[in-house]
Amino acid sequence: MSSSFAPAQALPARIQSGGTAIAAILAATVLVVLDAMIANIALPSISASLRIAPGWSVAVVTAYQLALVMALLPCAALGESLGYRRVFIGGVALFVAASAACALAPSLPWLITARFVQGLGGAAIMALGVALLRFVVPNEHIGAAIGWNALAVALASAAGPTIGAAILSIADWHWLFAVNLPLGALILAAGKALPVAEGDGRRIDLASAALNAAAFAALVIGADTLPHFPGAGVALLGMAGAAAAALVRRERSRTAPLIPLDLLRVRSFRISVIASVCCFVGQTAALVALPFYLRHGLGQSAMMTGLYLTPWPLAAAVSAPLAGRLSARFSTGWLCAAGGLSLAIGLAGAAALPTHASPILLAAATLPCGFGFGLFQVPNNRNMFLSAPRERSGAAGGMQGTARLTGQTLGALLVGLLLVGAPLATASRLGLMVAAVLALTAGLISLLRVE
Repeated sequence: MSSSFAPAQALPARIQSGGTAIAAILAATVLVVLDAMIANIALPSISASLRIAPGWSVAVVTAYQLALVMALLPCAALGESLGYRRVFIGGVALFVAASAACALAPSLPWLITARFVQGLGGAAIMALGVALLRFVVPNEHIGAAIGWNALAVALASAAGPTIGAAILSIADWHWLFAVNLPLGALILAAGKALPVAEGDGRRIDLASAALNAAAFAALVIGADTLPHFPGAGVALLGMAGAAAAALVRRERSRTAPLIPLDLLRVRSFRISVIASVCCFVGQTAALVALPFYLRHGLGQSAMMTGLYLTPWPLAAAVSAPLAGRLSARFSTGWLCAAGGLSLAIGLAGAAALPTHASPILLAAATLPCGFGFGLFQVPNNRNMFLSAPRERSGAAGGMQGTARLTGQTLGALLVGLLLVGAPLATASRLGLMVAAVLALTAGLISLLRVE
């Protein structure tokens, strides 16, 4: 680790533990994940209610994801400047206020704007949640804490569509956002139990924040555009690369840069970030390809497709806490390698199934996928956070979220290109094969941490 880092003991902070603080952090994370999942299922209802074409309703999801990826690193820097608790609670308050605006939305522009603001609040929560956990639990238990966080995310991901469908069966889509208000109020009330860590007071460079937003906005929009409008997509991706290069040039001489170049110089941290991107590219490619395979290759309905994919998040929910305990006893490199191998085996098995195979066999193949994903992510994230000093936990959290969203964007782009260039059945199989290779690559990269 670089000697330029200040020791963790020098950080002026009141470190306290307590179930209330942990519950508040995990509940806020669940709130962000659930909102993303239940909004997807509401798009047909939103398009019908607001009398808009179904294609336009997708902007409700895109606006939220765009704000998340644009704001993760700036929120992390803001947390280090003003204090993690202050920015985290501010993010929860902003998310809850935007949820109320979504629930009252009379038109699509209003709803899109409110969803973008929701994403800004969600970025503060996602960037600083695990950073706050580092001040609640000791280092030897941080793997278990990350496992709890992964369990909460997996369960929220699995339950989101069901909860959304249940609400829509008795109420209109506005209530999907209104239900955030009571849980958000409880989280804000519990915020007093969060650990206090004073910020370093450094000024946030607005020009760097603007370059960061431009780079990630162009990346996400360009990836979404490329399969359908190649010229515009390539231009946007080029703009993303140019903005990222300008940002790196501007930030590389700073001691605490917006893009955590100081942390990326630490070999263990850098390996974890690269492995995380590879794993999320593979995971997202698989989760985009599998529904096409089930719907068009195996002829399943939308409801049955959802049911056959449920074993994935449930298996991740089982393996994540186990991985948290194991990561305190065994090498995270070997655990991540085992997780990547398990994910790759499941994906390869799904890709190798004969045409018109029983969907139960495909569902069975997703079990090692989910188990391997949980086994990979928890030790990898633990290593990422513990490779950074405590006072740079916010930057580590921002980078972890950025790696995840970048991988998800590239994974969706990969399958989108395959769907444009090949028949549905072929494209979905190729997507699963490429995803298996990327999962295996993530595991092999993790072995570089083994000494």
